[in-house]
Amino acid sequence: MSEVLLSLKGLTKAYPGVVANEDVSFDIGAGEVHALLGENGAGKSTLVKTIYGLVRPDSGSMTLAGAPYEPTEPSQARARGVAMVFQHFSLFDALNVADNIALGMEKPPPMGELAQRIRDVSEAYGLPLNPSRTVGDLSAGERQRVEIIRCLLQDPKLLIMDEPTSVLTPQEVEILFHTLRKLREEGTSILYISHKLEEIRALCETATILRLGKVVATCDPRETSARQMAELMVGSVLHVPERAAAPPGEVVLELAGLSAPSPRAFGTALKDVSLQVRKGEVLGIGGVAGNGQDELLLALSGEMRTKPQMVQLKGQPVGHRPPDARRALGLLAAPEERNGHASAPDMTLTENAALTARVRKKLSRNGFISWRRSKGYAEEVIKDFDVRTPGPGNAARSLSGGNLQKFVIGREILQAPEVLVVNQPTWGVDASAAASIRQALLDLAAKGAAVIVVSQDLDELMEISDRFAALNAGVLTAPRPAKGLTMEQIGLMLGGAHDMHEAEADHA
Repeated sequence: MSEVLLSLKGLTKAYPGVVANEDVSFDIGAGEVHALLGENGAGKSTLVKTIYGLVRPDSGSMTLAGAPYEPTEPSQARARGVAMVFQHFSLFDALNVADNIALGMEKPPPMGELAQRIRDVSEAYGLPLNPSRTVGDLSAGERQRVEIIRCLLQDPKLLIMDEPTSVLTPQEVEILFHTLRKLREEGTSILYISHKLEEIRALCETATILRLGKVVATCDPRETSARQMAELMVGSVLHVPERAAAPPGEVVLELAGLSAPSPRAFGTALKDVSLQVRKGEVLGIGGVAGNGQDELLLALSGEMRTKPQMVQLKGQPVGHRPPDARRALGLLAAPEERNGHASAPDMTLTENAALTARVRKKLSRNGFISWRRSKGYAEEVIKDFDVRTPGPGNAARSLSGGNLQKFVIGREILQAPEVLVVNQPTWGVDASAAASIRQALLDLAAKGAAVIVVSQDLDELMEISDRFAALNAGVLTAPRPAKGLTMEQIGLMLGGAHDMHEAEADHA
C-alpha cells in the first residue's frame, strides 16, 4: 500500500448502555479506496462522524498526513482536507444548485465565479451540473452530484462517502465509479461505506469490517467473495431466501390508468399507471428515489384517494375507499418511513399493533380496543419475527431500526393479507434481518398472497421478484419477467425507457 494518509489508533466511544466504537485501529493509504463494512449498529456511523469532527472520541488518536488530527467540528475537518457526502442529502429544494453549494462553504466566492467553478469541476469529473437549476427539480442522482461537487470544490485529501449508490440507476453508478477512480488516480483517498458488496469488490482495494463496535477483519475485496464479507459482518452463515415454486393464480389487484397529483411540494404525480398482480406473485417495482414510489404506496393504501375504478381489488373498485376499508378487504401496506409513518414512535408496541391490526385481528369491539388481545398480538409478532425488545410495553422508538422494521413487516404479514404492498422493506436493515424479511415475504406469496415490493435495492428485487417494473417520473414501465433481466435492461427501465426493444436498439 502507498503511504498512510489517515491513521486511527485505539478509537473508543461509549454512550449510556452501549459502546459504539471499541479500540478501533486501521490505516487509509493515500490514493486508496477503502471500504468500511458492518451491520446496523456495528459502529460505522460513529466512526465516520469522529473522522469528520461531529463526534469526539473518549480515547484513542488520529493522525492525518503525519500530523495529529483532532477535529472538534466539521469546519476543522474540511480545513484539513476531509470532506463527506452523507447518505441523506442536506439540500434546500427551493434554492438553486449554486446557492446550495455556497451555503456549504466557509467563504464562498462571488456567485458568478462560483457558478463557473461548478461548471468547470462538474465537466472535469464527468458529473454535468447546471448551477442555475432549482434543486427541487433535480433527480436523486443529480442531487447527489450537487453534494459531490460541493466536496470537490474543497480539493479534499480524503472523501468519505456513505451509501452513495442507494439512489442511483446502474448507469449512474458507472458514472460515479468513473469519477471516484479519477479521484483515486489524482491521489485522493476515499472511505466508502456501502451494503452493496459487489460494488465494494469492484471499487475498493481494502475493506475494514466492524462488528459490535470492534474491528473483526480486514480483507482485500477483490479476492474475497460478497458472501464471505457478509458472513464476516454478521458472524454467522447466511441463508439465501427460498420459495416454493407455484404458478400465479387469478388477478387480485388491478390498477387502471391510475393518475393522481402528489400531495407534497416537489413530489411526483402518478401518470396513467396500469398493472395487474396475481395471487402468489411477487411484483418488484424499482426506481430512483423521488420518482413516485411514495405516491404509489399512498394511492394503494388509501391514504391518497383516487377515482374508484383506478384501484380495483378482486374486481371491486376501491380507489375512493380509506385505509381501514381496504384493510378489511385484504389490501395492506407498509410504508418506507418506519418511525412516524409505519409506527407511532412514542406509542408502545401493543398500541402500534392495534393501530393497523384492529380490523383484521378483531382487536376492538363496539368501538373499544381490547388491550389484552392487542398485547397478545404484539407478543405474537415479537416471537414470530424475532424482534429484539424487552416486551410489548416498550415504545416503538426504543427499538433499533432493524428490529422496528421486523415488527412493522411482521405486524402486516400476520394479518394474512390478500395483497401486501411494502416500500423499502429492508432499508437500513442488516444482512441477517434483511434475509429474514425477504423470506417472510416469499412465504406470504407461497401461501397465495399477491405481494408488491417497492425498493431501490435492485439486488433485492431480482432475488425475490417474479416480475419487475420501474417507476420513472411517475410513469410505470410494463412489468417484465425478472428472470433473465440484465442490469443494462434494468437501467434503461429505471431511466424511463418504456419500449424496451426500441430503447435497447437505440442504446446499441
